[in-house]
Amino acid sequence: MDGGGVETGTTAAWMEKHRQMYERATRHPFTVSIRDGTVDMSAFKRWLSQDYLFVREFVAFIASVLLKCCKQEDSSDMEIILGGVASISDEISWFKNEATRWGADLASVSPLKANLEYHRFLQSFTEPEVSYVVAVTAFWIIETVYQDSFGFCIQDGNKTPPELLGTCQRWGNAGFRQYCQSLHSIVDRCLANAPADAVKSAEEAFIRVLELEIGFWEMSSSQS
Repeated sequence: MDGGGVETGTTAAWMEKHRQMYERATRHPFTVSIRDGTVDMSAFKRWLSQDYLFVREFVAFIASVLLKCCKQEDSSDMEIILGGVASISDEISWFKNEATRWGADLASVSPLKANLEYHRFLQSFTEPEVSYVVAVTAFWIIETVYQDSFGFCIQDGNKTPPELLGTCQRWGNAGFRQYCQSLHSIVDRCLANAPADAVKSAEEAFIRVLELEIGFWEMSSSQS
């Protein structure tokens, strides 16, 4: 996943076990078409509008992760989680500016089915019975799928259209990659100390995120 040697731990086992699904999420034809320079721009604009709606919903999700973090005996993860909170305002502004550039009217956009499913999933984490380890696992893999997907679009040999390089660099840059690795370390540490039922729930959240990410790319491609 990060290209930095051999990974060990629970998440490494999940990555191996669910490798095919992870690759479907991070090497989806939609994002591969960006790298290949063959992307349908109407599909890109659909993704842009729908992801704006997703990010607005994501605010409450990150807040719920932060709240659960604060209730831990060791809340040392707080500064890293806060980094995600701090970046959201800038991200929403970025989407608005990009929408203007691409002529997308965000005020008239409604979430499509796959987006609504993702919203419901995010909303479920506000429930107090959802543990911190499950919530931070979901947070980590959501961010990692985007980092890996868009990072691929700026790797050597890409034919990404110049007008889309800014988008790809937003999530594909080294700084965001490092942030995802920091979240990854939190997740592995939490899983190592979690009871078996929490580990099982975290793996289920991991799988569900991959399913929803695949669905989101499909929605962007097909408007379903």
